[in-house]
Amino acid sequence: MAERRDDEELRGKFTKLYNAVRDGNLDETEVILESLSPGALNWKIQDKDQTALHTAVTHGHVHIVEALVMQMSNEGLAMYDSDGHTALTLAVVLGKWGMVECMLRQYFDLISIRHSEGKNLPVVMAIDFRHIEMARQLYYLTPDKDLIPQDNNQEIQDRNGATLFTRAIYTGTLDIALGLILTCPRLALALDKDDESPILALASIRHSFPSGIQLGFCKQRIYSCMRIPFAPSISDTRLNVSNGEQRQSNQEDQNIISGITQLYEMKKIHDQYNELLSHMCKVISESKTQQLKDGRVYSAITRATKNGSFEFVSKMLETDLRFIRYRDGDRRNIFMLAVLHRQEKIFSILYSRDTMMSYNAMKCLQDAKGNNILHMAGMLEHSTRVNQIPGAALQMQRELQWFKEVERIVHPKDKETTNKDGLTPRQLFTEKHENMMEKGEKWMKDTARSCTVVGALIVTIMFAVAFTIPGDDNRPFHPLLLYCDHDDNLCQCSFNHPTRAIKDCNSSHLFGWCSSHHLLMDSAPHS
Repeated sequence: MAERRDDEELRGKFTKLYNAVRDGNLDETEVILESLSPGALNWKIQDKDQTALHTAVTHGHVHIVEALVMQMSNEGLAMYDSDGHTALTLAVVLGKWGMVECMLRQYFDLISIRHSEGKNLPVVMAIDFRHIEMARQLYYLTPDKDLIPQDNNQEIQDRNGATLFTRAIYTGTLDIALGLILTCPRLALALDKDDESPILALASIRHSFPSGIQLGFCKQRIYSCMRIPFAPSISDTRLNVSNGEQRQSNQEDQNIISGITQLYEMKKIHDQYNELLSHMCKVISESKTQQLKDGRVYSAITRATKNGSFEFVSKMLETDLRFIRYRDGDRRNIFMLAVLHRQEKIFSILYSRDTMMSYNAMKCLQDAKGNNILHMAGMLEHSTRVNQIPGAALQMQRELQWFKEVERIVHPKDKETTNKDGLTPRQLFTEKHENMMEKGEKWMKDTARSCTVVGALIVTIMFAVAFTIPGDDNRPFHPLLLYCDHDDNLCQCSFNHPTRAIKDCNSSHLFGWCSSHHLLMDSAPHS
């Protein structure tokens, strides 16, 4: 009975402690802690399955966190809550750097304690939840042994390093990505927690290279002339345009500076991505075929081809021209995919001498459904770039030009080869583009009709303006058109009612005015 009474009393104190911590009441918290045994802070609050420190972090009370951390043991700081979080990882997820810093000062090894279920390090959780600056800080504090295998011959089992690498690529945190590959090049082909490698992540980002952006003529000229002397971390980038005087720039100057700054940032990011790709290509050149398969290298080339990442595909073929022979699950090589997805820059690689020599023997290749490269030009993918062209008629024109260009380089036999559905490339083109052709015809008819209506309105307005003379300053006016009928009787009609005017007179008279009669204008007063 006494033990039950003691348990109920302890439960009551813990409930009060939870409420005081939740409300951010430091004085009440300290009073309750004095009534508990010295190690009570290292216990979990009953019915909550978390420590008082977890509660303080959850509710964002930094002053409570600082007070509790000073009184807790290392074991208490490392305790998990019901969701598998230590107090540190919980603060990381919530983006509370002040709390993280406070706990690391007290017990630095917390930085290496993983989530109990996902096994993610705090630095990986920070970048997963898009707390980029916190991820940078934690990256430079996290020991290499937690992210990188110390033995070069050791297979990379822990996926935290690769996960941090891929997330750094996707979020554009390239200082972390470059630091990882310089420290451990093998991470380029390691798999993260989602079975994706850093090389595949790099191939997935369309804007990571210049081919993934579209700039106007002037911006393209400025971009091409820019030179990045070094590649510091992105957060360090600043553009100083001060001349030492305190003055206000007008809006136009600010817009110009902002535009140049954006181009500078873009150029620098592209240079960093290119540097990253160069390091990865070096790893690829030293890897065996099985390592390339396991590292998703072939999938990366396929994805880059579909995305139109010309720089990526070109660099990979420079590294090893044998990649040209790789075929995906549908038995299509990179040039068949380039034709299918209308990626003309990648298709143009064929025109280089070395590539053409390697490809000549492969022109007659067919995919799993018997389609050759000209069949690819006849297909219409939903993701194709032709959808970016406005108007079905212009899209159809572009598709015909593309088909003709591919047809020009294939063997004459390929033009008449049938696939497993019994269709030649031209027949397949006609079948797949039937809907586009109908839309193109409708678009042209609608455009022609619109132009006719607009043209008629313009002619009517211009005719009225050209022959209308203003009235005096004191009265409104109605311009009158005077014409002669068959009997040379003088008639009139008003431009205020052009429809009635045209209806009242015979069309032959209208067109005969200028040739056989004088056109008279008058200004009639209001009746």
